[in-house]
Amino acid sequence: MNSDSADIGLIGLAVMGQNLALNIADHGYSIAVYNRSSEKTAEFMTRCRQKEPSGERVLGFTDLKEFTQAIRRPRKIILLVKAGAPTDRTIESLLPHLDPGDIIVDGGNAHWLDTIRRDKELTAKGFRFIGSGVSGGETGARFGPSLMPGGSPSAWAELEPIWRAIAAKVDPQSGVPLEGAAPGKPVEGGVPCTAYIGPNGAGHYVKMVHNGIEYIDMQLICEAYWLMKHLLGLDAGAIGEIFREWNGGELSSYLIEITGDILGQKDPAGPGFLVDQVLDAAGQKGTGMWTAASALELGAPANSIAEAVFARALSALKEERVEASRLLKGPDLQPASNSAEIIDAVRRALYCSKICAYAQGFQLLSEAQKAYEWTLDFGTIAQLWRGGCIIRARFLQKITDAYTRNPGLKNLMLDPYFKDVLHEGQSRWRQTVTIAIQNGMPVPAFSSALAYFDGYRSARLPANLLQAQRDYFGAHTYERTDQPRGKFFHLDWPTPDRPQIEV
Repeated sequence: MNSDSADIGLIGLAVMGQNLALNIADHGYSIAVYNRSSEKTAEFMTRCRQKEPSGERVLGFTDLKEFTQAIRRPRKIILLVKAGAPTDRTIESLLPHLDPGDIIVDGGNAHWLDTIRRDKELTAKGFRFIGSGVSGGETGARFGPSLMPGGSPSAWAELEPIWRAIAAKVDPQSGVPLEGAAPGKPVEGGVPCTAYIGPNGAGHYVKMVHNGIEYIDMQLICEAYWLMKHLLGLDAGAIGEIFREWNGGELSSYLIEITGDILGQKDPAGPGFLVDQVLDAAGQKGTGMWTAASALELGAPANSIAEAVFARALSALKEERVEASRLLKGPDLQPASNSAEIIDAVRRALYCSKICAYAQGFQLLSEAQKAYEWTLDFGTIAQLWRGGCIIRARFLQKITDAYTRNPGLKNLMLDPYFKDVLHEGQSRWRQTVTIAIQNGMPVPAFSSALAYFDGYRSARLPANLLQAQRDYFGAHTYERTDQPRGKFFHLDWPTPDRPQIEV
């Protein structure tokens, strides 16, 4: 194989790596691929030769040195390997074969602090680094993901043409994803769902927040399904039809769309619907927990995202829950007769809660940019989530519009469009949460989103008592409403030996 014959390289041929490599080849770029297991490389190259229209542009290697020699300088090499130590080991094995100025692109779900560390270490050694979020799963990687790159600006300048080519595309006017891509036939035109996010770990942080929003988005949909199933006695197929109807309106999104498909799927192993036979114990890979933990560390009120993580954790306690269901009793379920009203109330609760979830995500990004000295463009971030990624939705265009109108918008709920939606929908939203509580049905996502809305719109909160408590037991001081912010006071609080202080 001649040297300098590939435009880019890729290490890691699991499902995501294979599909991203084929996506790159579909767009006219030659790509060298390598996997630690030579058998995996051989299998993929057989697929390329026999089944893939662009397979001739994929060059397979079983030797790391030969792999790197085949890539045009300055080299651009994508890593799609397991996050954490495996990524570090891959970089360590790769560096002896690289030249100063070469570019390493980590496309895995890396922790942003690891990305910051790797960027600093590689820059010190003369290399350039990009940490890029890649969202969209197997199909997105193959036909157009949402790509969130952060790192070296000069590296991004060289990677940008490829990233823009392979990213998902949306209609420039409506923001609706352009579809119809097929192997060897990528979508032409449209606005690519990628843009430079910021230095070092910014790209991976934004991807992490995307995943945190994904957690709450999914939990909200699950609660809507559960309420309609139990309050209205609807079977999965009927609820699926409701979701398909909702997908034609303001709730239109990838997750709403697939929910309609999932609920309508008959059980291939017997009568009824498949969803009724799926175990109610959800797994998680960690990015939602990272998001909640970062929110706690930065003091950002992302309570709904955290509740979605806790809901998965509670679901995993299946055996305990089964035992508890025999011992702990709640109210008797009172089925509702006004089905049209309940369906409308759940729909409004879902949309209002979704707005709050995204507001929390962007509020967390606002705090993160201060902590890590990034400058994030929230309108651009919303734009690149419009297609390719799991949370792609019609209303992301509304978020883009909101930050276009007011780049300094402090909270998404304050935008005129979203403010009106929340005002119009809150009575039915409250009705939904009330009915759920009265019937003993857990709705942590709906109720925590409502608490966030009510807390954020409150000019006064009971934290005045909390501050007094902290000063009483720990002399932590407090501020006064009749004094400027930032001026602190302490009181020698009365005890049984010291009477109440009087003025």
